[in-house]
Amino acid sequence: MSMSREQAAEVARLEAEAQAKAAKHVANMLARPDQLEKVHQLTWRVSRKKASVEAMLKTAMQSQLDGVRTGLNQLEKALLDISDIKSCMVDMEDALGGVGEYWDRLREVREENLRHSQLATAKENLKHIFTVPETVAKTELWIEEGKLLAAHQSLVDLENSRDDLLFELHRLGHNNTRDRDLLKEYFEAVNDLSSKLEKQLGFTLLRTFATVRKSPRELVTALRIIEREERSDEDCLAKQKQTGFLPPGRPKKWREVCMDKLGQSVEQKMEGNQLEGREENKMWLVRHLEVIRMLMLEDLRVAKHHLVTVFPPRYNIAQHCISLYHRVVATRLQDIIEEGLEGQEYVSLLQWVLNTYPGPELMGSTALGLEKNLIPPLLTDAAVKRLTSSYLGNMRDNYTSWMTNTIRQEKEDWCSDRDPDMDFDGFFHTSSPVIIYQMVDENLQVSNTISPELVYQVLLLCIEQVTKYGHMYKSAIQEYKASYFRERSSLSLFTRYMIAIINNCDRFEVLSQEMKSRWWKPGHHDNDGAGKFELLLKTFQEIRLESVNYLLDEAFLDIEAYFSDLLTAKWQTGSQAIDTICATLNDYFEDYQFLKPTNFELVISCAQNRVARKYITAMLQNNLLRRKITFTSQEERKSAAVKIRTEAAQCKSFFKDVAGDMADFDSPFDTVATLGEVLSSDDEMLSLELGTLCKRYPDVSHEQIFCLLLLRGDLARGEAKQLTSEFVMEGGIANRTLHARSILSQVNVTSSLTDKLNPFAS
Repeated sequence: MSMSREQAAEVARLEAEAQAKAAKHVANMLARPDQLEKVHQLTWRVSRKKASVEAMLKTAMQSQLDGVRTGLNQLEKALLDISDIKSCMVDMEDALGGVGEYWDRLREVREENLRHSQLATAKENLKHIFTVPETVAKTELWIEEGKLLAAHQSLVDLENSRDDLLFELHRLGHNNTRDRDLLKEYFEAVNDLSSKLEKQLGFTLLRTFATVRKSPRELVTALRIIEREERSDEDCLAKQKQTGFLPPGRPKKWREVCMDKLGQSVEQKMEGNQLEGREENKMWLVRHLEVIRMLMLEDLRVAKHHLVTVFPPRYNIAQHCISLYHRVVATRLQDIIEEGLEGQEYVSLLQWVLNTYPGPELMGSTALGLEKNLIPPLLTDAAVKRLTSSYLGNMRDNYTSWMTNTIRQEKEDWCSDRDPDMDFDGFFHTSSPVIIYQMVDENLQVSNTISPELVYQVLLLCIEQVTKYGHMYKSAIQEYKASYFRERSSLSLFTRYMIAIINNCDRFEVLSQEMKSRWWKPGHHDNDGAGKFELLLKTFQEIRLESVNYLLDEAFLDIEAYFSDLLTAKWQTGSQAIDTICATLNDYFEDYQFLKPTNFELVISCAQNRVARKYITAMLQNNLLRRKITFTSQEERKSAAVKIRTEAAQCKSFFKDVAGDMADFDSPFDTVATLGEVLSSDDEMLSLELGTLCKRYPDVSHEQIFCLLLLRGDLARGEAKQLTSEFVMEGGIANRTLHARSILSQVNVTSSLTDKLNPFAS
């Protein structure tokens, strides 16, 4: 075959490329002089490679030729086979040409054969056909007497006779149903027998757990009959696929029906063992669940040790009973939940679901031998979560009721003429902290019997509710204080109950810490819980501080007028205001002996701060109702400064006598004395004293220094403002960096005209 011009050109191009590559390859091999000595070796190597390639090509070509030869031989053989088949087909067509004639001639033979078959079937079943009423009566008697195997055999004979006759009718293939209906009517009693036997077997399966221990043979008989009927169902279905005929009443599915009866018996047991309702017995649910546990454990034990030996292996009866009880009990509990739970019923149900059911008392019992990880949960996680949420909601409602009652009782105690309770150490208190935390501890103990997760949820709820009680407590205290100050004679024991309230706040903090140390488990959302716990402590700390101020308000109400005498003309001529203030406070402090030591220290600290604050305010603030003295000479300023330092030392000594060294540490009256030194300093030392004041008390304000300079009386307003600004900028303090705050940070004064004319200025 000649090549085209394009193919020839392509071959020429490929040859040229091959020659160019070969020349390049030879040039690379002979690039160095020493490689010329290896020309012979290179030539031999190339020759061997060429011979190898040629041999491979020859082998490949020979292989292809052999394949082509084999294929041609097979095609030739196939052609001969086709020719033979064609010849045979022609012969068969010729032979079958006359079959149609023989089909018509043999029609009568076919009809006679069908009649013979029907008559043979009728002859075989004549005995059963003529004795149907007698056999039915005998079978009914056997069923009533419990002879189920004999009754079943008789029933099978009757059904076989009926089915054989119906099948012969089915083979006729015509649509006339008269004969079929006649047969069915004649054998109608057979269907009734089948139903009666089915009911008897169902009744036996209803009493499975009792029957297997008292009369296992009865149960075995029932299972043998069921198995026979299952095989008959399979045979009938297989025959239907082949012939299209299915006997009436098939498939019976007696195994399915009887296993449903077993399930019904379990359902009746679970629903029927509720002995009483909530109205008759508050513990009805506990008793109901315990009966369920006892029945379930006993029946599952029977299933494992007795039913397994009776039921066929393919029933897997032990696992079936476990699954059956699991489903029935879960449904029963769901019904109980939907009907509604109250109070401790939530606890009883959660304990039973989460602990009793999977625990050694039931599914985890050694008598059952189940692996713990294979025991399914009785309720879904969502159902348990809803139940837990309802339980917590019920607990929240109970807390609201309990706390409301506790607050009401607390208010009644406050308004009574009876002293507060006293502990073993002689400190006043009321019962509210113990009552509240008894509730908390009881709820936590109960939740601990359910699960650690629930303990944490209950703990958070308790913290929230105690915090809520703190707000209720705070509002009640505010109402109590307001009522007292409206009419002080109406509440004769106000002081003592305020002392009890302050001690209560301390008790709340102590009980809260004890609760945390006992029930707090690290790793359960610590950030969330820690924040709520800190809020709880802060709430009662604020209540305690606020109550301390209410307690002191009573005392300071009696001495308020004496602070108005300070730094006035009356004070300058020999007022005994500080003596009266200290004496009055001492009388009140004697009643404060019923405070716990830490609370007593807090009261003393707040009292001395309030005295110092009012003294400093009296020095620096001026208003229309109280005119301060005006100093006209350095001697008057020195004399006033001496009196100020003396009274400061007197107050400091008084509080030290009352509270010991605690009152001496960082006493606010040292600040009063320092202000007195600034007041008495001469013009040359004034700047130095002001510098010392700002250094010692970095929180001193511009207004405080300005008012102090105006108190001196030797500086004009403009000069005083300019000198003040050299140390503290207007509107600021001496040093804004982080320092311990002194009593000056609690004193608010102003030199503006409006506040100067305002008698109610701070």
